Amino acid sequence: MKKVFDALSNIEAHLILHQLQQAGLDAHIQGEHLQGGMGDLPALGNVRIMVSDTDEVEACEVIADWNDAEVD
Repeated sequence: MKKVFDALSNIEAHLILHQLQQAGLDAHIQGEHLQGGMGDLPALGNVRIMVSDTDEVEACEVIADWNDAEVD
């Protein structure tokens, strides 16, 4: 599994997850339940999107396209 995105929140993680799933990629959120431990854990980098090694490049392209569309 490869990390393709560090999310700032569970909401952002789910938005990215759904974009990847719509593109036909098998993606998973890792660390989703760690946000309840804020204060004891680092504030960033706990919630991340993981994909299989073979889907890494395509997943990064989907995320880049989503980020570009969000700015417009």
